Amino acid sequence: MRIISYNVNGIRAAIGKGLLDWLRASSPDIVCFQEIKAQQDQLPLLEFESLGYHHYWFPAVKKGYSGVGILTKREPDKVIYGMGIPAYDEEGRFLQADYGDVSVISVYHPSGTTGDIRQSFKMNWLDDFFNHIHHLKQSRPNLIISGDYNICHQAIDIHDPVRNAVNSGFLPEEREWVTKFLNSGFIDSFRYFTKEPHHYSWWSYRVNARERNLGWRIDYNMVSDPMEKRMQRAAILPLARHSDHCPVLLEIDF
Repeated sequence: MRIISYNVNGIRAAIGKGLLDWLRASSPDIVCFQEIKAQQDQLPLLEFESLGYHHYWFPAVKKGYSGVGILTKREPDKVIYGMGIPAYDEEGRFLQADYGDVSVISVYHPSGTTGDIRQSFKMNWLDDFFNHIHHLKQSRPNLIISGDYNICHQAIDIHDPVRNAVNSGFLPEEREWVTKFLNSGFIDSFRYFTKEPHHYSWWSYRVNARERNLGWRIDYNMVSDPMEKRMQRAAILPLARHSDHCPVLLEIDF
């Protein structure tokens, strides 16, 4: 199975930049979208179906904001919308598809870049998300959690770790949370296969950052420990340019 996680920063804008043609050419088995910024009735559903996908969407209540989706060539046994926590579910941040003994989750972690209130919201989310996942693991131990985590874990995951150490997305408490999450039974699939620095999944639209590769690696396919031996390959796909993020790939045996 080829699984893609992709923060499209507005799926309608991404479609205008050739997203559908890219999906047709690359043909992943599952695509986990984040930040779709659209309601279902604003999406070209027939075009996704023509590409062979079942599709599931969990938009935010607020129009033009947040939201996640899953495209999948294999029909899931079950789809779960949200975590059952209204403050998060109103923002459309969590969508789970179950396939046999494997669950694939598209998740969009909050950003804290707009100030203290949203940073506090983000830290509360991280605690609640951690608890939700570890409750879920009791009945669904084989998890693939794909999404924009809005956190760089290590210094090699960000172009300027010194000056960004006081910025949301690279704060010590956020990085410690990722360490705790991994130590609790998850694998950062990209780092499992690739140890070198300078691999990023998001670049600011400012200062020509993408061309200069001044980026952040904040998009992940996290895999629960029982699935370690099923992983075959992980990669970042920076040549896809439909967003300020790029897709991140996981190949894994279901």
